[in-house]
Amino acid sequence: MKYIFVTGGVVSSLGKGLAAAALGTLLEHRGLKVLIQKFDPYLNVDPGTMSPLQHGEVYVLDDGAETDLDLGHYERFTNGKLSQLNNLTSGQVYENVIRNERKGKYLGATVQVIPHVTDEIKNRIHEVAEKMDAEVIITEIGGTTGDIEGLPFLEALRQFQLDEGRQNVIFIHATLVPFIKAAQELKTKPTQQSVAKLREIGIAPDVILCRSEHEVEEDHRRKLSMFCNLPQESVIQFLDLENTIYEAPLKLHEEGLDRIVCQLLGLDTKEPDLTNWRNMVDRMVNPTHKVKIAVVGKYIELQDAYKSIYEALTHAGAANDCRVKIIRIDSEKLEEKDVPTLLAKADAILIPGGFGERGIEGKVAAAKFARENSIPYFGLCLGMQIATIEFARNVCGLEGANSVEFDENGPHPVICLLEEQKEVEDKGASMRLGTWEAKLKKGSLANRLYGTLEVSERHRHRYEFNQDYREQMEGAGFSISGSSPDGTLCEIVEIPHHPFYLAVQFHPEFQSKPTAPHPLFSGFVKAAMDAKG
Repeated sequence: MKYIFVTGGVVSSLGKGLAAAALGTLLEHRGLKVLIQKFDPYLNVDPGTMSPLQHGEVYVLDDGAETDLDLGHYERFTNGKLSQLNNLTSGQVYENVIRNERKGKYLGATVQVIPHVTDEIKNRIHEVAEKMDAEVIITEIGGTTGDIEGLPFLEALRQFQLDEGRQNVIFIHATLVPFIKAAQELKTKPTQQSVAKLREIGIAPDVILCRSEHEVEEDHRRKLSMFCNLPQESVIQFLDLENTIYEAPLKLHEEGLDRIVCQLLGLDTKEPDLTNWRNMVDRMVNPTHKVKIAVVGKYIELQDAYKSIYEALTHAGAANDCRVKIIRIDSEKLEEKDVPTLLAKADAILIPGGFGERGIEGKVAAAKFARENSIPYFGLCLGMQIATIEFARNVCGLEGANSVEFDENGPHPVICLLEEQKEVEDKGASMRLGTWEAKLKKGSLANRLYGTLEVSERHRHRYEFNQDYREQMEGAGFSISGSSPDGTLCEIVEIPHHPFYLAVQFHPEFQSKPTAPHPLFSGFVKAAMDAKG
């Protein structure tokens, strides 16, 4: 087994996750089996209870693990199947250490960061290596070198390299090389200081990824090579991407990253054939058509809050030879302003998932506007519940129809709490999570798009369609086209005589890849193109 650790310096949000994913793509194209994981130093057990405004979206895996959004990059860029083992947090580490101490597993020893916490981190790496099929494991370390909470992880990795041998373990350090406008030059000092911090811990990076807005010239590379004590060819520039994140593997391959990594690890591989990947990027960058899709959400100001949705729309656009321009609309503003004016330029409307009452009535207004004006509508999770509430109120005449999440004592709770959720007190990892099967109605839009009558999709929700209202709503033209195998849970709803009005209780965006767009997203973008004419 070969191990690659990706660390970051100077500032956060440098794109370590994207770099790790891009490297995984390149190594897979060289014929290697690759698995990528993320170590996060924060004390939350997982991101499941974090606000999207703080941390971005929560990415759900097949086994129900609520993980960091970078795992979405890993699954989109590579073929590795990830599980809860692939995301480790300080919260999990300390939780396990305390549990072991309470059980007496440390035989009366004083429990300390070294060796008990660092051993727990190393054990996770070994567990992944033993249980998962891979030849190379890439591990991204969250945070920034020098952060207090990240020190136990870096110490554990220093020990790990000593245990496994330098020929089997390498470090890639991503740092910022800023351009100082007043001086009109790049500055390498922040990178030098960041590498010095790593070397104080006992880690010497084998490759430096220079994140910059401007070209990193030979003089800068030579200086970093000398001060950071590594060959000049191992100082690699990783410039801001102009068009799409899927250019990252191509840019890093041009810089020789995958070749250098294979040399350092003693891996004898074939040259990668990136033709198909280049063609896919070309379809994204140079499409024939263009549509505008309004995403109506409550966390709209943060790009990462709906990261997988935006990427799935990009994938679907490429599949349809179409550029998708996303119009981000804050649902609260729809409660205050004229809805037709804000949505008039959209060729289609998408309402994503979310929690809490804020902005809900704006989403209901958007769903109504789409239904009444034959505008393609796609609802995800909460977006399905919004479609249900709107139809119940305005078509079925159920005044005050709502979800019990927003109105516990309303007259028509068309969205109710899942039965198993009624006694739940802990919020973390307690929703309906992970992959669940659904059966589709033959001849429905969902059936035609999927091309099958049985599907498996990832879920993350506490509330569901109230079956007490099924007969009344279906009688008014609200079609339930997908249900759980036992028929007790509603999974997909449609309005059959609408050009495209489809909403799902699950999150299809989590299973979309640039090389395999999700069929529901592809159908939605196609409907937007048809609506535009």
